[in-house]
Formats: sequence, structure tokens, C-alpha cells
Amino acid sequence: MFEVVILSLAFVFGIAARQLSLPPLVGFLAAGFALNAFGPSIGLPADAGPLLEHLAHLGVLLLLFTIGLKLNIRSLAEPVVLGSAFIHLAITCVLFTAGFVVFLSLPIDKAILLAIALSFSSTVLAAKVLESKRELRALHGRIAIGILIIQDLVALVVLSVYGGHSPSPWAALVLLLPLLRPVLYWLMNAAQHDELLVLLGAVLAIAVGGMGFETVGLSSEVGALVMGLLLAKHPRAQELSKALWGVKEVLLISFFLQIGMAGLPDKEALLFAVILAILLPLKGVLFFALLIAFRIRARNAFLGGLSLTAYSEFGLIVAASILQEWLVPLAITVALSFVIAAPLNRVAHQLFDRWEKHLLRFERQSRHPDEQPVDLGGATILVLGMGRTGNAAYDFFTDKGLTVVGIDSDPNKVNGQRHVFYGDIEDVGFWHHLNIAHITAVTLATPELESKLVATRELRQAGFTGHIIGGIHFQDEAEPLHTAGVDQTYLLMTGAGIGIAEKTWERLQSHPL
Repeated sequence: MFEVVILSLAFVFGIAARQLSLPPLVGFLAAGFALNAFGPSIGLPADAGPLLEHLAHLGVLLLLFTIGLKLNIRSLAEPVVLGSAFIHLAITCVLFTAGFVVFLSLPIDKAILLAIALSFSSTVLAAKVLESKRELRALHGRIAIGILIIQDLVALVVLSVYGGHSPSPWAALVLLLPLLRPVLYWLMNAAQHDELLVLLGAVLAIAVGGMGFETVGLSSEVGALVMGLLLAKHPRAQELSKALWGVKEVLLISFFLQIGMAGLPDKEALLFAVILAILLPLKGVLFFALLIAFRIRARNAFLGGLSLTAYSEFGLIVAASILQEWLVPLAITVALSFVIAAPLNRVAHQLFDRWEKHLLRFERQSRHPDEQPVDLGGATILVLGMGRTGNAAYDFFTDKGLTVVGIDSDPNKVNGQRHVFYGDIEDVGFWHHLNIAHITAVTLATPELESKLVATRELRQAGFTGHIIGGIHFQDEAEPLHTAGVDQTYLLMTGAGIGIAEKTWERLQSHPL
């Protein structure tokens, strides 16, 4: 009965939020508060209970696992990631600690712990926002996720030090996990597709990463992330991520319900949450300033800072372990920050466009290496996306004697064998610095529909009048691409069939029976 009611209520509140142009997760939070307030009157428990908490934990593990599948570990070592994460943490902790000591008369140790809990940004919200907009691999997305991972690692250290927990001597064995990558790759190949692939992902995220890391005294969240990282370079990593998408989304509903059901606030707790919500913009402003200081362009600094403008669910984890008396005020604070930050992130690009003139004044003259303008030289054909389809198109144009250039958002695709540049085509700012004067035709070979749409719109807005041809995986992708400005779409599986037929015909002509 309880499961039926909470799922139905989550659906109703999610639909209501969508009708108000809010993300469904805001509705899920509201459903959690409603269950906490009115559940007992209809015979339902007021708190989440072990089942909902367990499902929420599984959802977080799968989310972090899929993030790991899309993450380049080298991005964590970038100065902009390390510098922004630790400088923001230090400034926030100092200011919050001073405020809690002065205005709440808290002991210094409690004030520091509470400040640390509030200095983190929400991994779940940022990851969902970036993923929904297909911006996880964009520069600002990579930076934001890297900062979040650093923050999560700091949270784990705090829990270990103040919670009295320490890794077991066996924890050092996790350093040997990269040696298991060939085995993991073999399992990926053996699982092939569909249900076995989904099951493999769940086992690696929950059993091997989650429970395995917990067994040696480490965080299950970090374990799930690490397992994803180990598979990130596998050719079918993105297929696995997509296969787990639906399961992860359903389980994450439990996470947002759990936050809402953490408890109803008294006047003091509500006042605490409202004051911190008023201070919330300062969190994003500080991230924006730090990213600008590390030579990130204003657009990416704004988008990255806004995605990090929400208090973290890891603050609740810290509170549950070592600040139990602050759990309800922090839960209300986190929930309220989600209600504020989620709608703002939904219109992040529109907000930047509105404030662009003011924000551009803060840009530094020198730029981050990943934001240097791309010079296409005298190329006349542009291929976007250098996977198997893009590479085949590139080689075809080259064989025809055309001057061709490729662009891909994966730095590993940039090599000396082909004229390929690194570039994030989903980053609108990338197109502002791209000279397409000599380009006569563009081939869209990226796997994601959204990236094709962004590239097409930006090309047409820049005045490009040449031909744009887009490869599609499903027939229903054709209409939005044509609306955006694509001249012709090509169903890739149909192309594969035509290719096979042509080879069969050539064989019959050269070797008749």
C-alpha cells in the first residue's frame, strides 16, 4: 500500500511541477513533504523507512556509475578543478563558521562541521541537470562534475575523521582495480546488449563498487564512480549508460522523496533554511568568480557556477552521521535550494544571453587551453563527431580529393592521422569563435540528437547557407532536425543496408556464378 501511494503521489506532483515549467524533481520533493505532513492521518508512515532509503541509495549509486562512464579521470587533475573546489571550500567554510559562531553561538567544532556540510554542491541535481541538457561532456559540465567529485571526496574524509570510521587495511587493494580492466572489458563484450548489459552495469555499480568499497571501509558512492571510470573508454560505455538510464531515473525518485520526508521544520529550522536560501546566489557568484580567475570564458563560468548553486545531499549524509540535531534544518535547506536552483538551471542559457553584456566584462584576455578558437584553415567540408560514422565520412571525402576537417568533444579523438580538432559543439560559445567562411557542407555524425540540433541552430544563426546533412538513428529524429535547419537526413541503418547491398552487387558483377 505504501509503495502504491508514494509512487502515485510522486507522479501527480511531478506532473504538476512539469505543468508549472519546473523540473519533475521539484514535484517529487513536494510529494515527500506532503507524505511527511499528511501521511500519518491516512495510515502511512511519516518517514521514508528502510525500503525507500535503500532504493534512494541504489539510485545514487547508479547515477554516479553513469557519471563515471562519461568522465575523463585526467580532468580531475586540472588546476581549474582542484583550485576552484578547494578555494571555494575554504572561503565558504570560513564565512559560514564565523556566522554560525556569532549568530547561533555554536561551539567552534559544530560550526566547522555545519559549515563544511553546507559548502558542498549537490551532485545529484547538477548531474541530472547537465545530463538532461546533454552537457556532461561540455567544458563547463566536465569542470562542474570534477569539482563535485573533489567535494565528495572531502566529505568522505570528514566522515572518516569525525565519524570515527577508518578504512580497513584491505582498502589499499582498490589501487589494483585498474589491473582488472581487461576482465571488465571481457565481461562487457560477453554481456553484449539488452538485459545482460543492464544487469552487468547494476552488478558493477551496486555490488562490486558499492558493497565492495563499503566492505573495506570506503564510500559506496566513490566505489560506484570508480567502476564507471574503469569502463569509460570501452567502445560500448555510452550504450551501457543509456541502458541504465530508465532504471536510474525511477530509483532517483526515491532519493527526492526521501529528502522531503526527512522531517517538517519548526520555526527556527524554517528561518535557518530561508536565510541560507537567500545566501544561495553567493555560492554561484563565488564559483563564477573562481572559474573566471582560472581563464574560463564567461559563458562556461556562468553555466558551471549555476549548475553548482545548490546545497548538497552529502550535507545530509554528514548530518546523519555526526550532526543528527541539524538533519531536519539541513534537509529543508537542501530541498529549498533545489526548488530555487532547478528552475534557474533549466533556463541557464537564456539567463546568460540576457546578462551577456555585463558578464563578458569579467572575462580575462587569456583563455583556458580547451577554449582556444579553432582554425579550420581552408577546409570546405566539416564533419562533426569522429566516431565510426564520422571517420567513415571523413575517409570518403578524403578519397574524393576534398579538403575535410573533423571536430570531436573527446580529446582522445584528436590525432595526427586526420585533420581533427577538439571542440565541444554543444557549447554555444564554441561557435562564436569558429570561422566557417570556407565551409560549404557539414556532416552531422554525432550520436546525440541534441548535439546535432545545437550545431545546426548555431550554424544557421551564424549565417551559414551551405548544406547540412545529418545522420539519424530513428526516423522521428528527422523532423526536429529539418525544423532546426538540416537540409537532408540519412537513416544510418538504411545506409548500412545499402552499403551491404552495394558490396553484394559488386561481388556478383566481378564473380558471376
